[in-house]
Amino acid sequence: MPSAPAVREISETEHLDFIRAQRSASFLQTPAWGRVKSEWRRQSLGWFLDGELVGAALVLYRQLPKVKRYLAYLPEGPVIDWESEDLGAWLAPLTAHLKAEGAFGVRMGPPVVTRRWSAAQVKEGIADESVRTLGDLPPTERGHTGARVVSQLHELGWRPQSVEGGFAAGQPQYNFQIPLRDADGTARTEDDVLKGMNQLWRRNIKKADKQGVEVSTTEGVVGSGDLQAFHDLYLHTAERDHFTPRPLSYFRTMTEALGAEEPDRIRLHFARHEGDLVAATISIRVGAHAWYSYGASSTEKREVRGSNAVQWAMIREALAAGADVYDLRGITDTLDPDDSHVGLIQFKVGTGGEAVEYAGEWDLPINKPLYKAFDLYMKRRG
Repeated sequence: MPSAPAVREISETEHLDFIRAQRSASFLQTPAWGRVKSEWRRQSLGWFLDGELVGAALVLYRQLPKVKRYLAYLPEGPVIDWESEDLGAWLAPLTAHLKAEGAFGVRMGPPVVTRRWSAAQVKEGIADESVRTLGDLPPTERGHTGARVVSQLHELGWRPQSVEGGFAAGQPQYNFQIPLRDADGTARTEDDVLKGMNQLWRRNIKKADKQGVEVSTTEGVVGSGDLQAFHDLYLHTAERDHFTPRPLSYFRTMTEALGAEEPDRIRLHFARHEGDLVAATISIRVGAHAWYSYGASSTEKREVRGSNAVQWAMIREALAAGADVYDLRGITDTLDPDDSHVGLIQFKVGTGGEAVEYAGEWDLPINKPLYKAFDLYMKRRG
């Protein structure tokens, strides 16, 4: 890099134009996501080199109680050149800007992969009593960029964070993804992806088709009727599977904000059998990265395999859009058959994708006494 970039606030229009020019960026780094997290103050930042915008970030500021000091959070960001040999030159002006804004600490999630494991490896790991976590298995690939980023962050004084619970809740460090391109960049076909799935997934997709399950997708702005239908089924799923559901207003804000940003940014998908809603999902896409974001399913008619039908519809849609990856989002690193989380991994492993480890979230204390007090507060909250 010939000279150090400068950081300054940019408009949401500049920010969005930069995101549009990228092959891939997290949806948590789009300007629209700042409107979803309305309880945080938001700011779009740009990195400039010789007058050219070369990086961008969505920063969410969360105020400490009673004092005007903030945790500055950059979820799954920023969008900068993570392959740089000199990350300090990118991060130092960011820290200086955030300090001037009143931040006592910075938290970010570098979007770089550190390790990958194939579906076959994960499956063998679950069956092997001596294996308890993904880390017990040799990875199929180590990300050189990810290793370099981790090393540089340690040297620059950043601290790796636990992803469980807490102030910002944290984004998953481990995801399960289906690559939609081969290693040489060639786009995979629907047949390629189907062949990669296990026999049960292929059989269930065929079964849903044979049973007459029909999948429909919203186009453009999500209507209130569609959103209500999704949420009713989501509440039903939450009660059955014992998790705390988000309110309808959260999904209304999310679909309105992301839907206004790009017409195909967020979509709802519905699987119906003889008119009965049996599964519903939300997908998000930014550039060449497509995510399965939320899902719901009925307890009745599980035998018609609506969940497999709607997943296959979303994968086909991602393939048709030219996406590089279909991301089923978070998993834990456990491969212990006695751990309740392993069922989720087993469901996702059936798609034939891969478990992916990211660098995780990192903190940089700016005001050490305040950061220490915050850290203690979070540990006491558990």
